[in-house]
Amino acid sequence: MTSLRSFLGLATYYRKFIENFSRIVASLTNLTKQNAPYVWCARCQHAFDQVKHALTHAPVLALPDYEKPFEVITDASIEGVGAVLLQEASCV
Repeated sequence: MTSLRSFLGLATYYRKFIENFSRIVASLTNLTKQNAPYVWCARCQHAFDQVKHALTHAPVLALPDYEKPFEVITDASIEGVGAVLLQEASCV
């Protein structure tokens, strides 16, 4: 359950770049609800695969253009620190 929450946290950070993000992750989000049974079904696997693909394929990830400015976005909590390096971010 903790791994799924971590994955969803990362993916949610990029949600504006993934079309229909909320619809795609609905089955995964339901698994994190309190008192909900944790049953990983084919629909959950498909959602996980879709998000993983969206996070690792263009246009989200690309080689940097060192002639253009970068933007660093950070987030921290008691449990960890996260950072993202962006360049010319645009919303879907």
